[in-house]
Parts: sequence; structure tokens; C-alpha cells
Amino acid sequence: MADKTKKPLLSDFPPVSTEQWMEKITADLKGADFEKKLVWRTNEGFNVRPFYRAEDLDGVNYLDSLPGEFPYVRGTKKDNNWLVRQDINADDAKAANTKALDVLTKGVTSLGFTLCKEVKDMEAHIETLLKNIIADAVEINFNTSHDNQKLFEALVAYVKKTNRELSQVHGSVNFDPLGCLTTSGKTGNDVDSMFNQAKDLIEAGKNLPQFKTIAVNGKHFNNAGSTIVQELAFALSMGNEYMAQLTERGVSVNAVAGAIKFNLGVGGNYFMEMAKLRAARMLWATIVKSYSPSGLEPTKMKIHCETSQWNKTVYDAYVNMLRTQTEAMSASLGGADSLTVQPFDTVFKESDVFSERIARNQQLLLKEESHFDKVVDPSAGSYYLENLTDSIAREAWALFVEVEEKGGYLAALKDGFIQTKVKESADKRKKAVATRRENLLGTNQYPNASEEAGNKISKTSGCETGCGNGDTLVEPIELFRGAEQFEALRLATEKAAKTPKVFMLTYGNLNMRLARSQFSGNFFGCAGYQIIDNNGFPTVEDGVKAAKAAGADIVVLCSSDEEYVDAAPKAFEAIKGEAIFVVAGAPACTDDLKAKGIKHFIHVRSNVLETLQGFSSKLGIE
Repeated sequence: MADKTKKPLLSDFPPVSTEQWMEKITADLKGADFEKKLVWRTNEGFNVRPFYRAEDLDGVNYLDSLPGEFPYVRGTKKDNNWLVRQDINADDAKAANTKALDVLTKGVTSLGFTLCKEVKDMEAHIETLLKNIIADAVEINFNTSHDNQKLFEALVAYVKKTNRELSQVHGSVNFDPLGCLTTSGKTGNDVDSMFNQAKDLIEAGKNLPQFKTIAVNGKHFNNAGSTIVQELAFALSMGNEYMAQLTERGVSVNAVAGAIKFNLGVGGNYFMEMAKLRAARMLWATIVKSYSPSGLEPTKMKIHCETSQWNKTVYDAYVNMLRTQTEAMSASLGGADSLTVQPFDTVFKESDVFSERIARNQQLLLKEESHFDKVVDPSAGSYYLENLTDSIAREAWALFVEVEEKGGYLAALKDGFIQTKVKESADKRKKAVATRRENLLGTNQYPNASEEAGNKISKTSGCETGCGNGDTLVEPIELFRGAEQFEALRLATEKAAKTPKVFMLTYGNLNMRLARSQFSGNFFGCAGYQIIDNNGFPTVEDGVKAAKAAGADIVVLCSSDEEYVDAAPKAFEAIKGEAIFVVAGAPACTDDLKAKGIKHFIHVRSNVLETLQGFSSKLGIE
């Protein structure tokens, strides 16, 4: 029998109201503004507060749903066993087959074959590519810019030939003409032909009912610097465009919805990315349900996630492993059906055995050691995560509706609305990286100034498949990495005949000179300049003498604001234009110093990228 003397653990503690929490926080802030100090304004357009309570979930109507239940916020299935995917270049069918068979023994459960070159005999190519691969025991995905219809027919023929159960073969073909139009501005055929091809592919797909034949590549927006809300809203709008266009062409709602697979990027905003996937399933279920499908099965969203390219770097590339690890955690905890972790070196070279092994094992560690696959939607019930999910869903739905009011995705793309929205977000993020409000460790913050990367870059361009040619129909969105401009700056330094020397003229107040020399070394290190730090000089003149002896190209005075009044003019006059003179900080006497001819100041509000580009230009580095 239960012990009736036992009480709930927290029964001895009085409940604390929201007002009481706010009183305590206000007291601890000691007069600081709560909104400015603790409320975070996201790029997505909504505020995030420092704490949430049960009352903040009032009005959220999906909280009682379970995993596998409509609207699938908590997942489309009752487990969290996502598929570990590795992508393989399949132009050489025999080599790709050998590699596929090898990685299937190392934890991979999903294969992604990329065909960059046109294949003349598709049936023979597929037969060689899939030899000894049990087609109904592993997910098989294809990405090609060439004849998807012929590829799919060859796949069906191979499955039948090997006596595999057609209904048990899972996978996808990355046929996404809208995505191609978005990233290239072109399509291989006119718009009507584009959707007619999609219709034909869905019809052919009836031979493999578990195979997805239409892709929605929302990852493109992620890799173009969009916000999370934009990626989700525009991906949903692309999916809805396929739904509308294909049902108008006589394809059933169930067939269209069942053929669509979403490929979403997952970036470094850990909790937001997790909430994005939860919101995505709910919104897509709502959209498909509005088409009155037969049953609820077609309303389930199939999501493949891929770690973002946007925040990956060439310099300090091992940090990419940390980035992809948190991204993999977001995707798996958010309920992705399958996941590709990009190898850490993929942005600058063809990945090798080591980097691919690490990428695979990042997922396997989450499964086998952290047991992420044993718990479905662990974030459910978290006041914070549920509020993020609701906020992202509301903002994404509002943007989705705005696109639909413009006539749908295709019309909004032709009108330039989507490109403008993405560019606005991308420009803000570029500026945030340039000013270090968004940090890329090892690139715009805490760089290894002695690292050289030019000799390790061997990848000139990737294999972007699925895009057309011919005339440009719309302005494409720009895919880029946030680190590219800083990397270009450092690569130019590497190629220069002489590496600029930056000399820290440390003087006066010990704490201030150390703090400012560290800041300045970090600042100029982002350009790959040689940093010469010092413990301190008894006089400004001694420091200038040492700087000249060292052959300094840039001399940075590091001291306190008070000491700058006299020290900065002395140092400036003693240098006599033989090096660029810089003051570390933004002292109250800045205007007076400028009046004496001192032009250069670096501080936390500086645009680091533009400032360094200016110095490189002065030093003759282009």
C-alpha cells in the first residue's frame, strides 16, 4: 500500500507568482531596464524573455497531442530513430558502390548518391551502383541534374530484377524545379513543362509507394543567410505551390502530399532550430489538411536535415565539428527523419576518410552513447521550447500567408518578393559578422593569426545538381558563407609579399593596457597580420623606438582613456608617419586627438571587416 504520510516533494515550498519573480529580478538589476538587459530580440522578429511559466502556454492548443498524432508537433512517429545519411559522388558507379558497401558496415542507414555528370546507360549505371545493396533495408536517395524519369525507371527495373519488395523500398529523388529556379534563376523548360515533369514523376513513383519523388529544398534559404522563419515560410510556400499546381493537373491530394520530401538546413541556433522542426510539421499538416486528403497520413511531413553551410569556415576548420555537433543535436531532438552531417572540411576540399568518419560518428555518438534515439520529443512541455515553437509557427504562418496573397511561391519569386526578404536578412547577418555581433570562432573572433589556409584549399566548386540552363527568368538568391569576406581578407594577406607587423605599444595602466592589447591582437589577427605583443614600456618614446626596431607597419597604442590625452599625441609625433598609428579604444578625448591628426581608432563598435580592409588597402594588399 502507498505510504499516506509521504507528501509531494515541493509541498513544503510556497508557490512563487510571476509578480514575485519580477520583483526579485528587478531588485537584482539595480535599476537597469529589464527589457533592454534581459529580453532578446531575435532575427525572426519576436522577443524571447529570460523566463517562462505555465501561464505563458495559455492558448497553445496542441500541447495534449502525442507523438504520431495530428498535428505532429511531437513527431510523425512514435519513436525517434532517425536515419544516418552519408552522401556519395556516384559518377563512377563502381567506386561509389564500393564506398557505399563499406559505410553501410559503419553505421550508415541512408545513402545519398549524387550524379553530377550525365549518364548514357542509366540502367547499367544503377545496376552497378546498387550491386549487393539490399534496396529494401537501407534508404536510397538520388540527386541529379539530368533525367530523373529515366533514373527512376532504372531504379524500379533494378528493384524488380533483384526481387525486392517494392512497397518496402524507401528513398527519394531530389527533383525540385522550384528550388533550382530560386538558386539559379533558370529552369531547363518552361514553367508548365516543369510541373508536368513533376506529375509524370509522381505517376512513375506509384511503383515505389515509399519513395519520395518531389523535393522541397528549404536548405537553400538557410545557406543564403535567411532567418529561421523565412526558411520555414518559404519552404512551406514551395510545398504548397507543388500541391496547388499538381492537384490542378489532376494528381490526387494524397499522391502529391505523399510524394513530397522537405530538405531543411539546420544552423547553430540550438533551441530555435529544434523548435523550427516542431513548428514545420504542425504547419505543413495544417496546409495539407486544407486540401481535404483521404485520411491524415498524407498530412505527415517527411523531413531530411542537413547541417548548414552558412556558418562553416576554412580557418580553424576543426571548429566546424563543434558547429555540426550542436546542429545534429537540434535536428535529432527536433524529430528529423534523416540527417546528413557535413564533414568539417567540405567547404575547402573533397572530404577524406577521416573527416567522413568523424561526421558519421557524430550521429552515432548521439544514438549509441547519448541515447537521443530513445526519447521522443524531449523538449515537450518545456515552457521555453513550447513558446519558441509557437512564436516561430505564428511568424512563419504570417509570412506564408503574405506569399500566398501575392499569388503563391512562383508569383512571389517572379515579383522579387522572396529574394528581397532573403537579401535583407542576409545583409543584416553579413553586417553582424563584420561587426562581430555574430561570432564565427577562429574567423572573426579569436583567430589563430599564424594559421595559413591557402595551401589546403583544393575545392573550386561543388556539384550543384538539379538546376536548369538557358535564359534567366528570375533573380536568384545568393548562396554564401558568413566567413567568406574575412577569409578573402586573410588569403590576400597570405599571398602578400610581406606579412604586415602590428606592434602593441603598451603603456601606463596595467589592466587597461593588457585588456586593450589583447583586444587589438584579436582584432588585427582576423586579417592574418603578425602580432607583436609587449608587457609594457616605461615611456611612450621607448615604445616607439622598439616599434621602429621591430619594423612595425602598424603601431597600436594600448593604455587608459585618461593617459591617451598626453600619450597618444606623443606617440603619433614620434612615429612621424613611418607606420600607421592606431589608438585602441574610443576615449572621451577622441575629437581632440582627431584634431591633432590621429585618424585610426579601434573599439567594440568598429566594423572589423571594413576597418581591416581599409588597413590592407593602405598597406598595398589587394
